[in-house]
Amino acid sequence: MSNCQNYNFPDQKGYFGEFGGQFVPEVLRPALTELEQAYTELKNSADFKEEFRNDLKFYAGRPTPLYFAENLTNHFQRAKIYLKREDLNHTGAHKINNTIGQILLAKKIGKRRIIAETGAGQHGVATATVAARSGLQCCIYMGAGDVKRQYLNVQRMKMLGAEVRTVHTGTKTLKDATNEALRDWLTNVKNTHYIIGSVVGPHPFPMIVRDFQKVIGEEVENQIQVLAGRLPDYLLACVGGGSNAIGLFYSMLKYKQIRMIGVEAAGCGIESKKHAATLSTGSPGVFHGMKSYLLQDENGQIKLAHSISAGLDYPGVGPEHSFLKDQTRVQYFSVSDKQAIAASFLLSRLEGIIPALESAHALAFLENLVPKTSDSEIVIVNLSGRGDKDMATFGRFFTEYR
Repeated sequence: MSNCQNYNFPDQKGYFGEFGGQFVPEVLRPALTELEQAYTELKNSADFKEEFRNDLKFYAGRPTPLYFAENLTNHFQRAKIYLKREDLNHTGAHKINNTIGQILLAKKIGKRRIIAETGAGQHGVATATVAARSGLQCCIYMGAGDVKRQYLNVQRMKMLGAEVRTVHTGTKTLKDATNEALRDWLTNVKNTHYIIGSVVGPHPFPMIVRDFQKVIGEEVENQIQVLAGRLPDYLLACVGGGSNAIGLFYSMLKYKQIRMIGVEAAGCGIESKKHAATLSTGSPGVFHGMKSYLLQDENGQIKLAHSISAGLDYPGVGPEHSFLKDQTRVQYFSVSDKQAIAASFLLSRLEGIIPALESAHALAFLENLVPKTSDSEIVIVNLSGRGDKDMATFGRFFTEYR
């Protein structure tokens, strides 16, 4: 299976090998079954596919460009570096791809209320955006720590008419926002659809989010052959829950010659234990309705995660990534907060593009990867979001990077 030529996951029970599944209270199972049945019916519907494609094109602004980063390439003097510009989507990140698809599903199954969790705020903004357009009530859960560091996105969600519920429990970050969103769904499952923001949670969510995000890789597969006349040698993306990475990787898993690399948050350093490098240091367990790699202690208790980027500050990861790691089809590494900040300033100063801190983790790994490449090779980095939301954090480093 290592070359993934016959890749057909998840199975009918929602597993990617040993990972995935549905670890939820019985009261949620009917909603998950309803969602899976609706999605199974709609995904092959010509009308649904046309509506989804039209919304991506005329509302979100797809296809996003594949940009040859000439200055960045010259800086490293090795492989040619291309950036998949998901930052140019409406709302500023890849998250809109998934929310457009899921809002169509929600309307199909008659839900009038939408909830979501968010860390960096980009998924919250994308959810509030499609809910406003559809005239649906919207409630976004966000950890108090993330509300503070992502204040601009909080204001954007409110501008769009969403209620933002601040979560003060636990670490006050994405994990705790997800906990509260799941509790809300448990209570209001009859009239509420939960738009999960990444390839995490109980089946069928990891599959649904992947399928709505795979447009990223499908576009790249065509664009790079037009621009360079061949497929890339490397694909590079940051990994928190993992939706932008799966979106880039999925359609090209069939090409065994392409090396795929996911980059996690090493935070203050792996040795410090203040990090979010789940696949690099974690172990299999059950969390948020799925079996996947987790940051946990010997008793199965979830450890605290840390990243300077709110969107990567999560102690789990999508089950498909766990499977791809164990199959050695995708390699996973991590970079520190300090490296991500340096990469943010490098791209900003060389290319005039300010990346999201999440995306900057993938950019930072170029320092490790590119010196080992030749000038005939091609590296594609998924620039999953823009850095407007992170300016308060970047501002703390202006003196250092004058």
